[in-house]
This record gives sequence, C-alpha cells and structure tokens, in this order.
Amino acid sequence: MDIYHKSLQFHEQLAGKLDIVSKCQVNTKEDLSLAYTPGVAAPCKAIFEKPETAYLYTIKSNTIAVVSDGSAVLGLGNIGPYAALPVMEGKAVLFKEFGGVNAVPICLDTQDTEEIIKTIKAIAPAFGGINLEDISAPRCFYIEERLKDLLDIPVFHDDQHGTAIVVLAGLINSLKIIGKKKEEVSLVINGAGSAGIAITKLLYSYGFENITVCDKFGILSSNYPKLNEYQKQILSITNLNNRQGSLTDALKNADIFIGVSAPAIVSKEMISSMNKDAIVFALANPVPEIMPDEAIKAGARIVATGRSDYPNQVNNVIAFPGIFKGSLKGRARQITEDMKLAAAKAIAELVTDDKLNENYILPMAFDPRLCDTVSNAVINKINKC
Repeated sequence: MDIYHKSLQFHEQLAGKLDIVSKCQVNTKEDLSLAYTPGVAAPCKAIFEKPETAYLYTIKSNTIAVVSDGSAVLGLGNIGPYAALPVMEGKAVLFKEFGGVNAVPICLDTQDTEEIIKTIKAIAPAFGGINLEDISAPRCFYIEERLKDLLDIPVFHDDQHGTAIVVLAGLINSLKIIGKKKEEVSLVINGAGSAGIAITKLLYSYGFENITVCDKFGILSSNYPKLNEYQKQILSITNLNNRQGSLTDALKNADIFIGVSAPAIVSKEMISSMNKDAIVFALANPVPEIMPDEAIKAGARIVATGRSDYPNQVNNVIAFPGIFKGSLKGRARQITEDMKLAAAKAIAELVTDDKLNENYILPMAFDPRLCDTVSNAVINKINKC
C-alpha cells in the first residue's frame, strides 16, 4: 500500500487530525462559576477596560489562525476550501507538535480578495497571529500587505516567507562548503510567484547581489510579457544588466539554481553549463525540477529538494513554528525582514562546522533545539526594536 492509500485510511480513522481539549475541569458548581458565569464577567470587564489584557486572560496569547481560500494548495492547485481543509488541519498539527502553538484551521468559501481581507480582519480579535496559507499569487501579496496595515498582530504568508527563510539558511551553509561569498556568486531563481519573489527579496536583503529571476517565458526583464506589480518591483534589484533569454541562457555560468516552479524542466546539460561546485535547490514538489542523482551526475556539488527521501530537505516546518512562537512570546505586531534574517541565520548555525557537509546543510525538522533556537532569535530582534 502506497503513502496515499495509507493517508486516506489514516484520515478516515481519525475523522480529522485535531481536537479541542479543555485546560480546566468543570466538576463542581464553583468550577462552573469560575469558568463561566458569573465569574467570567471579571476578565470580560478587565479586557473591556484594557484590551491588551486579552493576552493575559485568554488563549489569544498563544493561538493563531491558519487561513486559506484553497486557491493554491500544495501541488494541487485551486481545489477550493473543502479540499484544502486536510492541509490546514495538518499545518495546525505541526504548529502544536513542533512549536507548542495553538492553531485553528479556517478555510474561507470565497476567493474575493476584499472579502478575504474583511473576514480575517473581523476574526482577528480571537487570535495572536494570522498564518496565511495556500493563497494564489499575486493576490497573496496584496492580502498580506493590507492585513499588515490593518491589524496589530503578526500576519505571515508561510508559502512566501517560510520558504525563503529555509532557503537562505541552506544557502548560508552551502556557501561555506564551496568557499564562495554571497556578493560574488551568480544566482538564478526559477518561479516568479509567491515563493520566488519572497526568496528574491530575502536573499537580496541578506546581501546576494547578482540575482536573475525566470518564469515560464524566460528571464524577467523589461521586455517580459505581462509582469504583475510585484514582479515589476523585484526588477529593480534583479537582472541589472537586463539580460534576455530562457532559463537555459540564465543558467550558463551560474553558481546557484533555486527552483520553485515545475517538475522536470531542468536538464543535465543545463546543470553542466553552470560553474564548478554548483548549488542546486530543486524545490518543486513532489517531482523536482531535476532529480538529485541527475543533478549530481551533471556536476552539481550540493543538491536540495522539498522531499524527505533525499538529503537536504527544504521544509518550511524548520522555520514557521519557531517564528510564530517567538512572535507570540515577544508580542510582535509584525514579522519584519530583520526577524526573518535572524531566523535563517539561527537555523544555519544549528549545523556546526564539524557536521556540515554536502548532504547535511540544514537541521532536521525533528531536531529538539530547532524551535526554541528560532524563537529566541526572533524574540531578540523584537526586543532590539
């Protein structure tokens, strides 16, 4: 039986992966009076007089909403809110298991951008943060930007920023292995959607200077057809020579390839055209842009994928539980670029120099140090603001 059949049985047996468990027992009249009426009136009045005490008296302090409209679910596409629910449940499980953060899956039966923004704003009082998930680009950028302006709690689109943070952590360690500097390398990103644009921005913030972004029509340039406003924004920091051409052209003499695009679109010949000691992050799931064994045969020195059955898995769970745990503990109003950079550096540092090698550039998701290390890095940045 393959993993898909096993997973169907697993979900049917559980009838959902989440449950609600009370922290208190209600066995006596006093218990009832404390947990509900009349005693509950006291925290209600306290919060009315001083709204920030909701963090003291309610679950808000350690609870987030995982919100999706089902428009861009994993590799499945626009499958809608009902079909997205198992993924959002799974994400909530990961928040709890890896970060101790309560997460509530919320699947919205609308893909109207303004209605999504209005709905999330309306439910925000119950939560300490909002994790946007599997919302299609470019709508996801606008939704996140608007909510960050409207709300006083962290709003984080994990498909963008979680991916970018883990990619940066992997690159920090990969550059140590090949002995090249971030300012010197030529880097190609294929995929100009939510993950690709976020990766571009974070890598530029870290100090990568020579970045070229490609999409299905080739290199993003001033002549690229139908650029959206977010793709236009990254043109000011990428492809500064306004190169034209295909992904094949872009990869010639490149040092690093990062794919967040489509399966099997990179050939061995394309990898062979890259510089010596090439770094290849082929992150399309479940089938990467090029399989690791093919990339290595073609000359790549370090290869990462999104898969768990190969070394160097780039998995967002390495980042997001700790980022939200730190943001909630530090009472951050937003998750800033500095916080993301700090998280990436903290993740990279967990792989010590004596353990670092071509097949071990990132800590495992089950590393018990991971969540608190990332959380503390985030809190330190919050405290310095």
